[in-house]
Amino acid sequence: MAAKEFTGLSFFVRLTFAILLVGASYNLEGVSYYHWLVQEFPDFGPEKAVVGVLLVIGWVIFLRATFRSLGRVGLILALAFFGSLVWLFTSWGWISPDSPRAVTYTSLGILSATLAIGMSWSYIRRRMSGQVDVDEVDENT
Repeated sequence: MAAKEFTGLSFFVRLTFAILLVGASYNLEGVSYYHWLVQEFPDFGPEKAVVGVLLVIGWVIFLRATFRSLGRVGLILALAFFGSLVWLFTSWGWISPDSPRAVTYTSLGILSATLAIGMSWSYIRRRMSGQVDVDEVDENT
């Protein structure tokens, strides 16, 4: 059962899991599922299958919750916000557009933050507006 109280720690936990999911799937340090597949290609054993299925499950959970809670407009607004934030940081010289490493890590961070916001948005909206989101239930099952 979901907790009734949503706190900053609740968001931080969701953000941590989003970062772990994104980082486990791909990162620049060479320690990710992507690198594990590429380095030993075409070898594919049961270990890779199990880890791959677990990652897909994680992505489905995060993406489904994000799309359902933010919707198309919310997702566009979130990405527009993060895009303009990157533009601002680039104009201040905090992020170098000439550095593929900086651009990649910034993109991975934006993806993680967007997923965490998507996982948290229903709680945040309920707190701000008093409205509750309810998933559609098929009564035939």
